[in-house]
Amino acid sequence: MAVKKEKKSEIWQWVKSIGIAVIVAFILRSYVFAPTIVNGKSMDPTLHTNERLILSKIGEPKRFDIIVFHAPDGRDYVKRVIGFPGETVEIKDDTLFIDGKACKEAYLREGKKAFANKYGKARKFTEDYPQIKVPKGDLFVLGDNRPVSEDSRSIGPISQSKIIGKAKLSVWPLKDVGLVGK
Repeated sequence: MAVKKEKKSEIWQWVKSIGIAVIVAFILRSYVFAPTIVNGKSMDPTLHTNERLILSKIGEPKRFDIIVFHAPDGRDYVKRVIGFPGETVEIKDDTLFIDGKACKEAYLREGKKAFANKYGKARKFTEDYPQIKVPKGDLFVLGDNRPVSEDSRSIGPISQSKIIGKAKLSVWPLKDVGLVGK
């Protein structure tokens, strides 16, 4: 009898442990992190199609952070945060301006070089975009591959409530494993 009781007790301990692990995983997945897959070329060469990322759901995004959000067409987009509520964003002569000040976008260097090699210097990497004041509660986002990116230039500013998380870690493919940086 004692052996049966010990066996039941051990099984119950396992069931409790697995149950707790499932609850903790659910809480972490819901409130701390989330996985996602990059779909498309809009963030090349920073991120690539089918790259697997881990997103952080903690904290507010900062300028130039890479975020994932629910887009108006129902898909999830991966873009870079450019402008915040109340700021004026403009693109002129292939330069990003925020509140009238030119911004250095070092993360575009590789993409611009490849683009210039393919199309020459006559074609702009980022077409001009008129001034827009970012509305309250929204963000202005752009892809790193500006010539092909569907971003705030075409879909408008995005609601901060649509943000899923900030890209923090690339986990696949193995050659790309590491922190997702600026």
